[in-house]
Amino acid sequence: MAQLIMRLRPASEAAASRPRRRNVLPWILAAGWLGQVLIRLWCARTRTGPGANPDETGYLIAARWLAGGPGGDLSGNTFYQGGYPLLLTPAYWLADDPVTVYTLVMAINALVSAAAFPLGYLVLRRMAVTRRPALALAWAAALFPATTFFGAYALTDAVLPVIVLGWIVLLERFVRTGGVYWAAGSSLVASYAYAVHTRGLVLLCVHTAALLFLAVQKDHTAPKAAAARTGRVVARRLAARAGVGAAVGGYVAVSAFHGLVQASLYPEGVRDLSGNIEARLTTLDGQLWAWSGAAGQIWYLIVSTWGLAGVGLVALLAALCGRLRESHGMGRVIPAVVLASTFGVAYTSSAALSDEHRVGNFAYGRYLSCLALVHALIGIGALVRSTGRQRAGLAACAAAIMAGSGAWVALYAGDRLRTSHFIGFDFPETSFLTADRNAFHLTTASVSAMGLLAAFLVLRRLHVLAVAAGLLAVSLAAMTFIVGTSTKRVAPASPIPLAAGRVAIDRSLSWGVRIILMYPVWWTRLERVDTRTGPPGPGVCTVVVNRPAGTDVGASWPRRPAGWTATTGDSWGHGWVAWRAPSCPRRR
Repeated sequence: MAQLIMRLRPASEAAASRPRRRNVLPWILAAGWLGQVLIRLWCARTRTGPGANPDETGYLIAARWLAGGPGGDLSGNTFYQGGYPLLLTPAYWLADDPVTVYTLVMAINALVSAAAFPLGYLVLRRMAVTRRPALALAWAAALFPATTFFGAYALTDAVLPVIVLGWIVLLERFVRTGGVYWAAGSSLVASYAYAVHTRGLVLLCVHTAALLFLAVQKDHTAPKAAAARTGRVVARRLAARAGVGAAVGGYVAVSAFHGLVQASLYPEGVRDLSGNIEARLTTLDGQLWAWSGAAGQIWYLIVSTWGLAGVGLVALLAALCGRLRESHGMGRVIPAVVLASTFGVAYTSSAALSDEHRVGNFAYGRYLSCLALVHALIGIGALVRSTGRQRAGLAACAAAIMAGSGAWVALYAGDRLRTSHFIGFDFPETSFLTADRNAFHLTTASVSAMGLLAAFLVLRRLHVLAVAAGLLAVSLAAMTFIVGTSTKRVAPASPIPLAAGRVAIDRSLSWGVRIILMYPVWWTRLERVDTRTGPPGPGVCTVVVNRPAGTDVGASWPRRPAGWTATTGDSWGHGWVAWRAPSCPRRR
């Protein structure tokens, strides 16, 4: 079992003696990447503005500020790190109109996330899957909803799966062959993952620990063999230390970058989750919450990949615990890194999560979506390279892990799985598996996922390419169900009159209304004022004030200047009024 993970493919003398033919692989990979881009653009065809707020608006405002445009005051919100907005800055260089910018963001997501195909191909080839099946399987696996769905939103999860996969590919290359460039490159990618999302800090810590282990690892080879290996071992240790240095440098640079973003966009501070983490780590109830939430994430990881990530999880555990063909336990490093990253992200994210009285508190897939493709590819490779008996054992163990984690969730959450608020955005894959967009069905989703895994086992007995075809059909059907078949693009109307000049918002305005207004008001930064103290300053053309339920429009701002006209609105149950100065022309 263990040798199924990242084993070397011996060179063939017969292959070496064949006449050299034109290498078409780069063209195949490029064409496959382009096909992935087109499918992702199709999935985002109706998206014209942010809907997953406040997260999307937080990243879009940061990108606008990084591109040289006006920022915003996101104080009190979760800190939306600047690594992903850096990728989005070209959208603001090319356009100002919010709809056009958002469309360009969808294109950037598609261009980046489509790299899941060539990177997935590299992973499968490292697992000794031959070229043609590796191409087909990687192309199908890249379309898992976990790697595709979030590409239709301005969210880090659109690109994190590719970043994580690239990190694993580089780190595995260093573990296998050494080389300072591979060590430093993997450290830089891990550092960028930290720049993109807090989950990246977990990955960076695991990465640094792995390099430290390799930097101090002793050579247990026999004396004669060790003498021949001395130079290579010393070089590997030095490269590992250089990789640690690059990781530390990356952490320092990213932290400084975060400080700049926070100082500009969060002048009054960010939402502090340290209290949640402290309570979860120091109390029994907190530990139960954290571990139960982690179990729910593991369950969703398996279900959302039609059981294949469960197979990958089992194969990784077997590789970590079993006897490996490579000396010095080097074959254990990558399984240890992937497993530590998976459980580390699941536990820490669950510990930090507030009780929002929603089903997603107990079973959630978004936080581990960045690792879903890694596990699924390893599971696919294990199924392809194993015998019939081994495949049955892998599937049975995957089903056991899924059933155990699902039972834990059901026992801990109890009736809260039915009475808590269900948000369909949190459950794209299970909604497909249960054909219900409005409710959560743990048992039905589990049975459906295991049924699909059993079908893949049957297809494997027919042919490897049959597995690829089946996987592709299921993932495309899932994405069609999730995003729908409509092709109608509806540009969102501006919530306030688009008047030239500055825009001010009253300090009493709900945070939800402030978030709704930030992205459409693209020409200026929203200013926070206290309308009770007097009229707005010169150049202010629009003032948005709170309107409590039952309040007359005129009473929302009694001290307004004469002649200002009102536009009313309601966002997330909070009423508001936008007052516009008569001297300010409307924007077109």
